Amino acid sequence: MTGYCLSMTVYRSAGQPTFFLKRLACHNLNSQTSVNKPGSNVGLSHQLTTTPQMEFQELDNSGVSVSRITFGSWAAGGWMWGGTEQNDAVGAIRASYDLGVTSIDTAPVYGMGFSEEIVGEAIKGLPRDKVQILTKFGMRWDLAKGDFAMKTKDNDGHDLDVYKYAGRDSIIKECENSLRRLGTDYIDLYQQHWPDVTTPIDETMEAVARLIEQGKVRAAGVSNYSVAQMQEAEKTVKLASNQVPYSMVRRDIEKDVVPYCIENHKAILVYSPLQLGLLTGKVKPGQEFAEGDLRRGHRLFTPENVKRVNDVLNKIRPLAETKNASLGQLVLRWTLAQPGISVALVGARNPEQAVQNARAMDFQLTFEEIDFINKQLRELAPV
Repeated sequence: MTGYCLSMTVYRSAGQPTFFLKRLACHNLNSQTSVNKPGSNVGLSHQLTTTPQMEFQELDNSGVSVSRITFGSWAAGGWMWGGTEQNDAVGAIRASYDLGVTSIDTAPVYGMGFSEEIVGEAIKGLPRDKVQILTKFGMRWDLAKGDFAMKTKDNDGHDLDVYKYAGRDSIIKECENSLRRLGTDYIDLYQQHWPDVTTPIDETMEAVARLIEQGKVRAAGVSNYSVAQMQEAEKTVKLASNQVPYSMVRRDIEKDVVPYCIENHKAILVYSPLQLGLLTGKVKPGQEFAEGDLRRGHRLFTPENVKRVNDVLNKIRPLAETKNASLGQLVLRWTLAQPGISVALVGARNPEQAVQNARAMDFQLTFEEIDFINKQLRELAPV
């Protein structure tokens, strides 16, 4: 007979408590190990005992704890990724949740509301207090006001102009729209998507503070903020986190943002840790991407750079194999082992990809293994 129990240990990293939840099989000493067969009841027991040992970290002292692998739903919204299939995206989020990825990062501008709607559909039936919703504000495609950001197309191919705008009334409206699309009455972490140079930071943060007072938001965060901007924001509201780009080939935040966040106990959520798929080792030199896919024509995806990156990945591939892991999983584990990095946001467009992402928590890296990877990365000069 096999029963299951949970154990929890806590340690502090960069001033933050990190929680390890482990699902342990508690076997009767007289029990006999069985071989699982497709369709047998034992299969469920096997699945439970091999659930990834997900790690959770509190964002500053906000009371919001998130899974260190967080589901990034940019690609799920289809925008700039050549479209998406809603059922696959919903399935990916639910598959992630089943493996301990309880946190989901989204934004209104991802698919012009479509990503948030997908998240809302995916969390129906899940206990709301066991899911952490991280969304954003400050990128308007339906209002020509603020700092012009880009020209783009929606999922139907219609031209759109997107503006960075974080005025007080706009934030209140965006929050109500997000709550409606997500089908919830509160947001766990509300992040300014990009700085808006046309609106004083204190006005923006006062609006977020108001939403916290009203119980519609639990914690305030920013995204793509510099240290100076974080310092300015903190004059008005306590920030829990900064969400920034970071990967093996994009490490500029190590110069200033990382030291500041470590010193001031701010969580760092990193997006694109797999660099849009480049660091999975699956991209081939000269590979073509569909119209509307942001990797099409991207400087990191030139044949020369893809070859250069793949050459380095091939040197660390044997280490991944010793861990029974993919290159992508090894890259995610390396990312989470870097000083100050709290959370890695990882996207998936179907359940299979979601499972592979969560499985990055199946193993640990030793100091010597991290050092070995770092030595190989020195061949990748910043591009």
